[in-house]
Amino acid sequence: MAADPFDLNLRHLRALLAIQETGSITAAADAVSLSQPALTQGLAKLEKQIGYVLFERRSEGMVITPVGTIVIERVRAAIDHIAMGARGLTRVFSHPERLMTMTQLRAFLALADAGSFVVAAANTPFSHTAVHRAVGDLEQVIGGKLVERRGRGVWLNAAGRKLARGIRLALGELTAAMTELGVETEGELIAFGALPLSRPFLAPTAMGRLAQEQPLARFEVIEGSWRELVEPLRDGRVDLIVGALRAFDITDLHQIPLYEDRLVIACGSRHPLAGPLMPDLDTLASYPWIVPPANTPLRLIWERMFEGRDLPKTPIECGSVMIIGRLLTEGHFLTLLSPDQVALQIRLGLLARVGPPLDDSSRMIGITTRRSWRPTAMQRRFLELLGEIARTSKDRPVSDWIEDQSEQTAEP
Repeated sequence: MAADPFDLNLRHLRALLAIQETGSITAAADAVSLSQPALTQGLAKLEKQIGYVLFERRSEGMVITPVGTIVIERVRAAIDHIAMGARGLTRVFSHPERLMTMTQLRAFLALADAGSFVVAAANTPFSHTAVHRAVGDLEQVIGGKLVERRGRGVWLNAAGRKLARGIRLALGELTAAMTELGVETEGELIAFGALPLSRPFLAPTAMGRLAQEQPLARFEVIEGSWRELVEPLRDGRVDLIVGALRAFDITDLHQIPLYEDRLVIACGSRHPLAGPLMPDLDTLASYPWIVPPANTPLRLIWERMFEGRDLPKTPIECGSVMIIGRLLTEGHFLTLLSPDQVALQIRLGLLARVGPPLDDSSRMIGITTRRSWRPTAMQRRFLELLGEIARTSKDRPVSDWIEDQSEQTAEP
């Protein structure tokens, strides 16, 4: 397949679906408003870009090949994403996605990422004028504005954000098709969001093992909070989030539990309370605490610890484990953290725990993906490694999500 999904012809991709459905070049040409010779040439070009035959020409009609099945499944998903992105944005055309071109989508997405026509042109093979024209043509197809202009700056309105999400998810499907066919020679990129509890051990261990198994594996890790990562997940900028799961179902997302994590009270190694015994609440409240930001799950657990009594002094509010670890060595502070977050510092003798893990402080650690996401073989291996590491290191049962992943992601 072409190295860049934007090199593909969107009308020819739609024609693949029509050929599969009708089993005929002639009927498919009528369905996508192309002449039979034009569609024949288009199919030949696609097969040359892909490097594989997609259909066998037989007397009874066009018969899809195994490679063709892989490509068409991804193409269908890509076109569905574009259709979903355009749904409800226009009353001009019933199926605006059928009128869009790859040039329009490329220019629009470049503008969405750059926030400037000048920068968008610099990031694409198009001139400044060509980007203007392509985005304007796309707005005509939609029948409304997708971007708002203020001076030289440009930003997406609600319709533009919705369409951009559909385009990004579509590109993800086409890129996955390239990867599955082995066309991507620079290695496969695994982009994921890392929540705080996955960063000390789970995520880096899985990355290291996959890098050893698959030298062509590449990673893009985006750190952030749940609020910062959930929209990039929905947009297709990342394909999964690793860390603490939400305690509620989310319609468009799928949560895969891996293991249960219980919090500990952490302190400097020379703290008077360091040791295996748990002090009473009065003693704990007599020391200053470092607390996470308000309304976060960790902060709510801390507040519940002291429910019905005056809260301890909290001179520092901080969510950075690196900063917290340093502060704990500088004074008699206490804080709540996951065991994984302080395991290395405890082994080095810098930090210590106060008592055993806390009751009623468990959080489920796992993986969050889009329900529509279908991982490639390498992405699937990364998921398996996360599960294996969670099972072996935590000695807790892991759900059998690996076997029924396909069924789960197909749920509405």
